[in-house]
Amino acid sequence: MTTLLRRATHWNRPMMVFVSAMAVLAVVAAVGILVDPRILTGAPIWLKPFKFAVSFVLYGATLAWMLSLLPRRSRAVEWAFTVIVAMAVIEMLVIVGQVVRGQTSHFNGTSALNSALFSVMGAAIMVLFLAHLVLAVVVLIRRIPDRAALTAVGWGLGLSLLGMLAAIPMVLPMQEPGIDGISGAHSVGVIDGGPGLPVVGWSTTGGDLRIGHFVGLHALQALPILAILLSRFATRLDERTRARLLAVAGGAYGVLTVLLTWQALRGQPLLRPDATTLVAVAALVLATATAAGLVLARRRPDVALAA
Repeated sequence: MTTLLRRATHWNRPMMVFVSAMAVLAVVAAVGILVDPRILTGAPIWLKPFKFAVSFVLYGATLAWMLSLLPRRSRAVEWAFTVIVAMAVIEMLVIVGQVVRGQTSHFNGTSALNSALFSVMGAAIMVLFLAHLVLAVVVLIRRIPDRAALTAVGWGLGLSLLGMLAAIPMVLPMQEPGIDGISGAHSVGVIDGGPGLPVVGWSTTGGDLRIGHFVGLHALQALPILAILLSRFATRLDERTRARLLAVAGGAYGVLTVLLTWQALRGQPLLRPDATTLVAVAALVLATATAAGLVLARRRPDVALAA
């Protein structure tokens, strides 16, 4: 474990410093949840900084690890990492600053300052999105030597961009709740701050656009983890077959992200899908199983028959 941590510090120093800072902030926010009685939009006021800090720990550490897989360093990637760190710092400064002020950070236009801070956050995320896109392009151009790893990382980077895009409906005019000074919402069909699932807070009475956003973003971790599991436990599969299975998983994951966003936009809670949603899920499962079966059926005979 010590060796792994020592290696991690050399992946990308600015990013790993940021990851360390977010880990500390997550602990501080967790304490804040326990000791600060303030409630904001139906949740402990420190819950949002906690969730964002944990998310940035996962995001930053995963990106830094992906950088270590590239066959050689890239100036474009180094610059993209620097931009991502800078934009993430701005995002977290606003979120924590608003908590200290007792204000919401998202969709808040109740004053000139609150509106300006939300606009700064929006601009920072747009720049972060572009820097993330640069990373994805460079990874595809430089090509990680291991084909399965390249597939997992490529799909992970691409689908996390889709996850970022899934948040766009939150700020569209149709999401304005009709409350003075509030310019968007993550809930559909109900007001933000109502009953929600533990920790994540996803609405249990209406749709919630954070679900597709969350699932898409964490493709960045899910697909590389799947690649590692296939490499560890499916040793009879050759590299090409594993890459094809990962492509199937990536495609299914992307459809799932879109499906969850579509479900939310129709005002449905995650755990109360209607018949149309269930049919769509069943079709996705069937299509994924069929595609995976075809990939396995086409694997090389010498590998398939190997003892």
